[in-house]
Amino acid sequence: MTSATSPATATATAASRPGRVPSFAVISGGQVQEALHGREREIVELVEATYLLHGAGETINPPSYFLRFPDRPTSRIIALPASVGGSVGVDGLKWISSFPENVAAGVPRASAVLILNDHDTGYPFACLESSIISAGRTAASAALAADRLTRTRTRPTRIGFFGTGLIARYIHTYLAGTGWSFDSVGVYDVSADSAAGFCGYLRQSADAAGAGRVTVHDSPEELVRSSDLVVFATVAGEPHISDPAWFAHHPVVLHVSLRDLDPRVLLESANFVDDVEHCLKANTSPHLAEQLTGGRDFLDGTLDDVLTGRVEPPGDRTVIFSPFGLGVLDLALGSYVHDAVARAGKLHVIDDFFHELRRYG
Repeated sequence: MTSATSPATATATAASRPGRVPSFAVISGGQVQEALHGREREIVELVEATYLLHGAGETINPPSYFLRFPDRPTSRIIALPASVGGSVGVDGLKWISSFPENVAAGVPRASAVLILNDHDTGYPFACLESSIISAGRTAASAALAADRLTRTRTRPTRIGFFGTGLIARYIHTYLAGTGWSFDSVGVYDVSADSAAGFCGYLRQSADAAGAGRVTVHDSPEELVRSSDLVVFATVAGEPHISDPAWFAHHPVVLHVSLRDLDPRVLLESANFVDDVEHCLKANTSPHLAEQLTGGRDFLDGTLDDVLTGRVEPPGDRTVIFSPFGLGVLDLALGSYVHDAVARAGKLHVIDDFFHELRRYG
């Protein structure tokens, strides 16, 4: 392995190979974190630009592929292939696992890698640790949606987090990093330890992030009714919130975990998704609403519709954003990280990774 390879050296290495085969680099989680830290506004802008590319048809985002295990029914590994055009110009694949039982053993639930493929040759040129990229693009998407879906109403000052793991922490970080502050932060989790850990994070970040008063609620209903902006970031496999009356105050809901809300809640609300075909499958709450009603009339539009002004979210109804999570966002952010590490001259290039490069030896 060659460490701290400069972009110029990497380019020279690639040019010396037959047929312009690119070099192959490995980017660690530490490097990813360094490239993204403190750049929340820039990342949200990148995610917005990628949504606009997707809406304009300049991306390819096939269905995600789920690997499930009969002996481990709560676990899964998902493959998200994608391609981003425009100025990004990269193809690739995110391979992400979700093993909820890891948490009890003190190991993070999700782990992931991201492979970036060269636009011209198809050769993979980088492998990045991607749990941080995945969390970052999810949080940036949520922060973008929170901003655009609240512009027709008074900006929320009371936020509630249902589920208090890594994704909740990242969403709070990205909201704070893009200018949000809250008078109160509500917390609910089925795990008291998780709720306590999240509260500890909130209090540590209060000076920089405007955490406000932190309250751990005793029930889901109490959390929802006391929040103008509600974040669902759980590992729920089926709906567990079923009473539309809890939402009578018409909050904006970031339904990041996709399966928390009973279809009846959605049918009483305005609904926005990131991609219709992706979101209405795999028994997500919107998919269940489609099955219940036999159609998609309950959908008001996509986030791209809101970004481009084709649809204006109502200010007098509950608004729910249900993002399936698009692989194109991972690719755009992964490419951003790769380029940042390359500019810093810190790419770890694997010498001779591609070896059989001459057809006849």
